[in-house]
Amino acid sequence: MTGLTILIPAALFLGALGLVACIWSLRSGQYDDLEGAAVRMLSDPEDDETPRK
Repeated sequence: MTGLTILIPAALFLGALGLVACIWSLRSGQYDDLEGAAVRMLSDPEDDETPRK
């Protein structure tokens, strides 16, 4: 029984921490550009650079 007095508040704290992290990521715009990362992954970085002399 004494183990539950530690584990239940710890689980509630970690759950609340995960919820706060999820809400923060949504409000800070982490998921605004879902297509951009897929396009950047396929582009060749050598095409973007200008030739050096």
